[in-house]
Amino acid sequence: MKVSYKKLWIMLAEREMSKAELRKLAGIAPATFTKLRRNQEVALSVLLKIADVMHCDAGDMMTFVKDNNPSANEVVEAE
Repeated sequence: MKVSYKKLWIMLAEREMSKAELRKLAGIAPATFTKLRRNQEVALSVLLKIADVMHCDAGDMMTFVKDNNPSANEVVEAE
């Protein structure tokens, strides 16, 4: 599974808040914010800070997307 923060970016646009403003208000490090922009996993504490600033919960900011690649535990048979 992968994570998508598309809902967060839409919420920011609807509230006319910039990504830089959110980063500053939530006190998130630039490198961590880059992970968010790249749809990479971040610590729960980061999500809690954003939820506090945006007055929402995790489900309002993110979704889980099924990964199309076979998992490492599955055996892939060669043809």
